[in-house]
Amino acid sequence: MSSANAVPKASRLTPRELAFLGVSILAWTVYVVWLGKDTSWDFRNYHWYIPYALLNDRMGIDIAVAHQGSYYNPLSDVPFYWLATHTTSWFAVAVLGIFQAANIVPLYLIARSSLRMENRELAAAAISFFAMTGGLTLSILGTHYYDNVMSLFTLSGLAILVAKREELAAGPLKNVALWCAAAGLITGCAAGLKLPVLPFTVGFAAALIAVGGSRKHLLTRLAAGGLGGVMGFLICAGFWMWRMEELTGNPLFPYFNDYFRSPMALDSPYRDMRFLPTDFWKAIFLPILFSIDWRICDDLPYTDIRVGLAYVITIAVLAVWAAGKRSKDPLADPTAARIVFVFAAVSYFVWLKVFAIYRYILQLEMLAPLVILLGIGLLPLPRRTQLVTVGAICFVALLFTRSEHLEGAPLGDPYIEIDLPKIANPAHTMVVMTGDGPLGFIAPSLPPAVPVLRIDGWMMQPRDGSYLTHEMKRRVYGHKGPIFLIADAYDMGRASAAIVDYGLAIEWQDCRIFTTNLTGAYQWCPLSRRTW
Repeated sequence: MSSANAVPKASRLTPRELAFLGVSILAWTVYVVWLGKDTSWDFRNYHWYIPYALLNDRMGIDIAVAHQGSYYNPLSDVPFYWLATHTTSWFAVAVLGIFQAANIVPLYLIARSSLRMENRELAAAAISFFAMTGGLTLSILGTHYYDNVMSLFTLSGLAILVAKREELAAGPLKNVALWCAAAGLITGCAAGLKLPVLPFTVGFAAALIAVGGSRKHLLTRLAAGGLGGVMGFLICAGFWMWRMEELTGNPLFPYFNDYFRSPMALDSPYRDMRFLPTDFWKAIFLPILFSIDWRICDDLPYTDIRVGLAYVITIAVLAVWAAGKRSKDPLADPTAARIVFVFAAVSYFVWLKVFAIYRYILQLEMLAPLVILLGIGLLPLPRRTQLVTVGAICFVALLFTRSEHLEGAPLGDPYIEIDLPKIANPAHTMVVMTGDGPLGFIAPSLPPAVPVLRIDGWMMQPRDGSYLTHEMKRRVYGHKGPIFLIADAYDMGRASAAIVDYGLAIEWQDCRIFTTNLTGAYQWCPLSRRTW
């Protein structure tokens, strides 16, 4: 094997590489700050409310303010909430941008370690920067969906396996255990912070096997990686699952309540299963289908074909390998490619069975250019043909990429500003919310003494028969002071219907519209007891 084609040994990053990564992170961070404040549905629904609820112990005061999101693990939202309420808005957004931009680091390390070519650093820089330009990757920069924050954890875990693959396959068992435990820990943390990351923990476990080596090395990797993953998950999610179990009887409340059967909610899974494929052929061709029409697998608009291309190329590579053909001059190290392919494929198939929501495989959109490069690089083609083919495919993918940024709000302090009317007697006042709209971000601007009950929404309806609805009716009927309604200004028909079941009526002549510094117009209405 020529020196140009030898497997590159792991080495420290050079000053030029560090400069590339630093400038890239800075550029993407500046872009995030330029986008301004996130006004997405999810942010207004729960990303601002649940850290406030955790830090102010609102669980026993409010009920279902942010629909199902009221009961999500709030740990990942606490840092941004603290920064936004204790520093300036631009600084809080910049820190969020740094974490989202930092995905380029593990992507670069994976590419750098996988390639067998001259100028591999330049090629790795190009492919990793291209990986940051996916349709949905660009669309959710600066937002609080956090799929592009959790990806930093999972891609870093994968980067460790790829970069250290030789040592993990044949090195000292102590080092094997330490590296795999570290990789498992950060992967498990991601799943603990955001449960939809769980498919990638299965992909990580499969990648541990794909590293190869002796049986004792395999068992050491699985044991250390599994232990690290469990520890990471428990560190980040254990306290919240324990609290949900104590309060509701369901550690994942309200999800999978058809299994846990918490009396607080209905015997329903409460999952979004709209996008799960309903037949075999749709499941087989799903990457092609969602590459053509984003509505197949998501609510957020985007256009991107790179996952579909990676899917087709992976199948082609497997077919070529099955025929016993190998490249005599591979562009990538086969072991590194195997680790990446197994991680991506297993994660994808678990996601397909459990979620099928495209945003939850954002890591695969980021990895897709590298999968394409590795796949083409292993086909029995001349080196020049490999490079030209990869370049042509990436160019076509770029032509068909389109992002749809949500309209952001200008940066300014305070981060959230709402012109709610002054409440004369907060200690004896109650607020109810209705409708499916995202109203959770309004609640932290109310006086802390005011309880907020979401009597109608995605999770709770006035006649659903759940314990939480029963408890809200008990509290409303027993409340002796003023009660006010907050609802979307364009959803008052639903509001007026919902409060009837609570024995309330809207004092229409005293309603007023209020606005926020994010978006939307909302109604603030006093309620009176209905006379039957």
